[in-house]
Amino acid sequence: MSPSKEGTKTFPLKLHFLLGWLALIVYLFVSAPAPLYDDTQEQKIKHIPINQLFVLLQEENNTIRKLWTKEILGAGKKQGLKFSEDWQDRDVEAGPLPALFLREIATRLEKNALPLSLFLGSDAPINKANAFDAEQLEKFKRIKEDRKAQFFYAADIARHIGMFPDIASVSPCISCHNEHKDSPKTDWKLLDVMGATTWLYPKDTISITEALTILSVLREKFKETYAAYLTKVQSFSNPPKINEKWPREGYFLPTTEVFMHTFETEASMSTLLSLLQIAKHEQ
Repeated sequence: MSPSKEGTKTFPLKLHFLLGWLALIVYLFVSAPAPLYDDTQEQKIKHIPINQLFVLLQEENNTIRKLWTKEILGAGKKQGLKFSEDWQDRDVEAGPLPALFLREIATRLEKNALPLSLFLGSDAPINKANAFDAEQLEKFKRIKEDRKAQFFYAADIARHIGMFPDIASVSPCISCHNEHKDSPKTDWKLLDVMGATTWLYPKDTISITEALTILSVLREKFKETYAAYLTKVQSFSNPPKINEKWPREGYFLPTTEVFMHTFETEASMSTLLSLLQIAKHEQ
């Protein structure tokens, strides 16, 4: 049976689409710097809704924060390493708390030409600069009620926004906020929604090339943030050894390469599944 005219038109489009996503996946996991396909191919591929990319970025963020909190901060404290909100002060021998690790990533993103922004906000933040207001506050109230992400367009700043619940999953975070002298709320409990990780971008859809760039830049900022911590550590009066070992093995910290390799290994399957899911919906 010969293919229908409709079939001959549809198959090449789907094939180009799937090839484009395959190229994205290969690029992401082997970090190839060369272009993956030409503009003619990309014009035949549907664009990605920014909300779907926000979900993917949040999964990457969750993975890096979990790795930092458990394997560096949690295990590191048991070995004598300290972590503080004043970690960047010259005379403080400490690393960043989880929220400040995220803030450092966000700060580095802001210095990049990419118009992607990230911040952790709340309705009861220690730092008043992180307080939600207006429409973002209303969206956050919904997140506290149903614990579901909120996606919307903020006309006043011309940005599409994705907000994801930031839940108190470990006791040190709760203790820190409850005991902090500037905290407006001192009765936080385990599993409370303490805030929302918030992503902002000017476009409602992006091309595969843009998606590649965003993911690549975000991972680079993860790497830079961890590297900045290692630089700080080297100034300590009793610095831990930096090698292939982790704090759970003793007074050690992994090199940037080892830390990022572990992150990429843990994140890759989740990211791959997300990319395939997006590809499936966009066929």
